[in-house]
Amino acid sequence: MLKDWVKSEKPGDEEITERLQKAREALSGMQMAIKEKKLPVLVILDGWGGAGKGGILGKVIKNLDPRFYKTETLSKISEDEARRPFLYRYFVRIPEAGKFSFFDGSWMDEITRNRLTGDTDDETYHRQLTSIKRFERTLSDNGYLVVKFFFNISEKEQKKRLEALEEDSSTRWRVEKWDRWQNKHYDKCVDVYDEYLEATNQFIAPWYFIDSKSRRWAELQMTELLVKSIEIALQNTGRAAAVLQNTFPLKQVTPLSEIPLDKRVSPAEYDTRLKELQDRLSELHNRIYLNKIPVIIGYEGWDAAGKGGNIKRLTAALDPRGFEVHPIASPEPREKNRHYLWRFWNRLPKDGHIAVFDRTWYGRVMVERLEGFCSENDWQRAYNEINEFEKELTDWGAIVIKFWVQIDKDTQLERFTDRQNTPEKQWKITDEDWRNREKWDLYEGAIDEMIRKTSTEYAPWYILESVDKRYARIKALEIVIEEIEKKL
Repeated sequence: MLKDWVKSEKPGDEEITERLQKAREALSGMQMAIKEKKLPVLVILDGWGGAGKGGILGKVIKNLDPRFYKTETLSKISEDEARRPFLYRYFVRIPEAGKFSFFDGSWMDEITRNRLTGDTDDETYHRQLTSIKRFERTLSDNGYLVVKFFFNISEKEQKKRLEALEEDSSTRWRVEKWDRWQNKHYDKCVDVYDEYLEATNQFIAPWYFIDSKSRRWAELQMTELLVKSIEIALQNTGRAAAVLQNTFPLKQVTPLSEIPLDKRVSPAEYDTRLKELQDRLSELHNRIYLNKIPVIIGYEGWDAAGKGGNIKRLTAALDPRGFEVHPIASPEPREKNRHYLWRFWNRLPKDGHIAVFDRTWYGRVMVERLEGFCSENDWQRAYNEINEFEKELTDWGAIVIKFWVQIDKDTQLERFTDRQNTPEKQWKITDEDWRNREKWDLYEGAIDEMIRKTSTEYAPWYILESVDKRYARIKALEIVIEEIEKKL
């Protein structure tokens, strides 16, 4: 990669001026097409300190309408971001459909810097490499254009630029300790950067090397490559992506129709057991906070199955400062215009905290699938994308617990009728609930497939038999306690 890179021959000044004008006009003119085609464009700028990334980016974005792009400087990790999963601060910043996001620095800088300074071990580094490749691939598969630039200068040129910046009191602040360290250990950096660049040079998101010795030449290279990448992406919008086979270990599951629903608990036993379990969970909540263990609990289930009551009994045992319940409804416009997992990344807890999701990312392979809110290619890909998402969470150290709250069709009808006939409960029943009930068999087939394809060893599904709601509540508490104790 870097060692073998052959520079393109730099044109003369007159040719650069002429080509720059054309490239700037082309980039400016593409904004309307990007907006109309709803193409989100993520542009990554990495490279050597002192290579001029910021200055060149400033010149490139002058050709764009500022209402349709954002720039992000990602060199420093905030205290809050340090308590989130590795990809969190990148995923939450991805662009909206029809807009640009420019990242000055990226995940490359984070993991190569940690590797160079010895702050990460080999296992973590290679796991993060895998996460990055999956991240870039899932963005591409979901319609994003990812363009990655590495701004390259020689050791001698870098030293010269850093010294010039430090000599001027108005620019001295731009030179960081890391920039000087880079230059002092230039050859070592080349080895690590080469390893990273080769590992992440994917067909869907290749690396482009920018010769940064001349700033105008660097601007021309970046602008022309960006224009070319956008042209190709606009031609390919709407094309189906490959559906990847699952590579994660799966657990054997029982079809919903074969699960017995006759389990019961007496009111007296329920009251006693509920208090015991809530007291124990309250103790464990303190311990997961002290040990900085994040817990993510997702609830899915039939309408009127008792998810809300189950969540209420679970959270009654928790310190309100250390958990949040996220009721998930139809996506808002800003959520709809991004990767479907974006709104869930935004709701992930900090380490030591608990997030409870009332409905989850599995809407992609249920309601969105059956109601036609996404394409068949979208929901077919989603099984693997969700398994990757949950693997990212468990690799971070999170406990991921997924509940399917199960009832039969007759029980649902009884509860629907009761809600409709009881004034204080009528808000709980809608026309949509009745419509969904008519599709019970279709939903059951989709749910069985979902559970079969996403009940992994690291994030299995748990079925809560909820014809007796008391039984389901006790079982949920027992499972949460068992999983936390196992982690501790």
